[in-house]
Amino acid sequence: MLAFQHPYVVVAPAETVHVEASAGTGTPVAVIPGLFGGAFTFRKVVPLLTAQGFRPIVIEPLGTGFSSRPVKADYSLAAQSQRIAAVLDSLKSGPVLVLAHSLGAAIAFRLAIERPDLVRGIVSLEGGPTEEATTPMFRSGMRYLPWVKLFGGISLVRRKIRDMLLDSSGDRSWVTDGIVLGYTLGEARNFDATLKTFLAMSRAHEPAKLLPRLGDIACPVTLVVGTAHHDGDVPPEEVALMTHSIQSFEVDSQQGAGHYLQEERPTAVVSAVERLAQRAR
Repeated sequence: MLAFQHPYVVVAPAETVHVEASAGTGTPVAVIPGLFGGAFTFRKVVPLLTAQGFRPIVIEPLGTGFSSRPVKADYSLAAQSQRIAAVLDSLKSGPVLVLAHSLGAAIAFRLAIERPDLVRGIVSLEGGPTEEATTPMFRSGMRYLPWVKLFGGISLVRRKIRDMLLDSSGDRSWVTDGIVLGYTLGEARNFDATLKTFLAMSRAHEPAKLLPRLGDIACPVTLVVGTAHHDGDVPPEEVALMTHSIQSFEVDSQQGAGHYLQEERPTAVVSAVERLAQRAR
């Protein structure tokens, strides 16, 4: 059983970030989950990283997982990267390797630009240089927010997330009722706050574009993608842009896998981190 320290870090008034930092002296790996599922999504990967001598530090961005959900907070990706930096500074853990999924990668890229002293390298799992905290479809769905509680509440959200997980997968067998429950535990704890946070995320504005600054990322970056047809993949034009802009960039393709590589290919994820550690020396 893994021992975790520092379960919560206060990064600003009313802003508390949930952190699962395993004990030990191995090479630190900051793990940044995407929008849904939080630390739960890396439950297969964390023990494997520890077994290989790494020290995982899972940091759930504000408004996700078991982090707090202040309605008036800045939910831009730039602000989220500043919170990740504050956590790493608080834990005195930098410089770290970063393992980030989906939207978490857009946070990691900004962190590497603004705080290069904290980042040795990045493994992005199906995450590109996203310019907004939410997708156009997500923002469109916010129009129906007042009806969510009336027409099913958290049960409705779980059905939608189950559909999303299935559509995002190459091998769908991992998506069970228990997994869907795990992916929504943080959201269910305070459902009203969750809905208000979703609305705040949909209205967030970035202070600066990321794309023109990709060339400022000095650390090595590995993008791991699944080749199965699935929702949430990184568009080819974004892969091409990263290839030409980031100084040290590689792509690792996982045949037949989908968006949630930490679920379908956890050993491949750990192998990508090991290779990155070698490149970052």
